[in-house]
Amino acid sequence: MMKIFLIGFMGCGKSTMGKKLAVKLGYDFVDLDQQIEKNIGKTIGAYFSEHGEAAFRKLESDTLKHFDYPANVVIATGGGAPCFFDNMDWMNANGLTMYIEMPPAALAKRLESGKEKRPLLRDLNEAQMIEFIENRLAERDVFYKRAALVIDGINLNADAMRALILSQE
Repeated sequence: MMKIFLIGFMGCGKSTMGKKLAVKLGYDFVDLDQQIEKNIGKTIGAYFSEHGEAAFRKLESDTLKHFDYPANVVIATGGGAPCFFDNMDWMNANGLTMYIEMPPAALAKRLESGKEKRPLLRDLNEAQMIEFIENRLAERDVFYKRAALVIDGINLNADAMRALILSQE
């Protein structure tokens, strides 16, 4: 049984690479944000607006820890999930954690086209978005860097991720 938790800032490729990695490993794939939305019947943005960040972070932590995961699974977490409660400790104790690391400018470029769906980014221009990402990464890096594996998100591919995982077994 193996759980692989992908962590990192929004836009780093957790969901996209997670799906590809799951196929390469023959594992199931779970996107934690999609699972939360399915459970609550609304978008995370809508829930966040209605109930606030504290309520969302509690819901996110509960979903992370109590989801009925398949035996072998790749899990894409939300960008903030490792930074609240004891989520990072829990993930490290219950699976292999991989931080997909990317520089702020590259993240901003990836996030530009879909920023309307992200309340925190919606009204920011490119320079403001890079500054926002830099500030958030400064806060979150202490959690992200506790991952078992830190990988470069720029030249990332599923074969390289698979090889890293197999080297850990």
